[in-house]
Amino acid sequence: MKGSKIKVLIVDDSAVVRQTLTEVLESDNQISVIGTAMDPLFAIKKIQEERPDVIISDVEMPRMDGLSFLKQIMLDPHPIPVVICSSKTETGSENALKALEYGAVEIIQKPKMGTKEFLAESKVRICDAVKAAYQARVKQLPPNFAAPVVQPKLTADVILPKPEPVSGNLETTEKVVVIGASTGGTEALREFLEVLPVDAPGIVIVQHMPEHFTAAFAKRLDGLCKITVKEAEDNDTVLRGRALIAPGNKHTLLKRAGARYFVEVKDGPLVCRHRPSVDVLFRSAARYAGKNALGVIMTGMGDDGSRGMKELHDAGAYTIAQDEASCVVFGMPNEAIKAGAVDIVLPLQKIASEVLRKAY
Repeated sequence: MKGSKIKVLIVDDSAVVRQTLTEVLESDNQISVIGTAMDPLFAIKKIQEERPDVIISDVEMPRMDGLSFLKQIMLDPHPIPVVICSSKTETGSENALKALEYGAVEIIQKPKMGTKEFLAESKVRICDAVKAAYQARVKQLPPNFAAPVVQPKLTADVILPKPEPVSGNLETTEKVVVIGASTGGTEALREFLEVLPVDAPGIVIVQHMPEHFTAAFAKRLDGLCKITVKEAEDNDTVLRGRALIAPGNKHTLLKRAGARYFVEVKDGPLVCRHRPSVDVLFRSAARYAGKNALGVIMTGMGDDGSRGMKELHDAGAYTIAQDEASCVVFGMPNEAIKAGAVDIVLPLQKIASEVLRKAY
């Protein structure tokens, strides 16, 4: 920690949300809420009085919307890390994803009353998001920044119906790629997936993200990439030219039946403080794919994925870690490297070509 406590400013038009977030954050002895604001204009005044280490902001607020506020922060030569606190509505999800493209570090879901277990898990996720943002390397937004334009992606279904599946239970040497990421991972994954060709090996991804946001994230990536990207559903087949993203709040495992790789999506406790957990995905890949797997661990705080990647490595899989210079937070790759689980460390822009080299 750079100082005694992480100083947080909360910006939300709901007094209930501001109060709930304050109580959650101040229950952690490493975090101090130095102020709250009901909209960005009040927030700007408070920032001028005392600069916070981290800002938690809604994206839908009066007088100035959260995206405009975020853009103003990120255009500063020394931007403050921002965590987006959003509702689970479709509009909220879309705006939260745009905020990540503008430079926000994390998304958290607005806290709500629920069971004791739910509130305990929410506290873990919210406080961890603030700590991750505090450690993040935040870059100034270029003045001419324009968010990527998503195009609708048509399938062959518009021309002819799908063929009947081929029967049989053939063995396979098909490669499958499993990827884990957290803080900074949404943009890292976009950069990685955008350059893959249509016949890229099948991919399963765990990106730490709240429930309801992963579907919007997958849809957005699907419009930007040559490959198909979708939120994983139970029993989805892992196919060439398709990436499956684990749904928020569900563990996703790789399974295999004969020549077919598929995913199992299931409930369960937090693993390494996360659900979905990278460790869970990687362990399943070690068990069911072994040397046919390629494991990639990207930017993120904490150690989720390090144990699973060691199991992948020991099972004969080829393992890749993103390097420190290109990470927003070097925690997860660094822990995997220290565990002796990594075959090669690469900058983000070289990971896709290495995956393709090893997969063919």
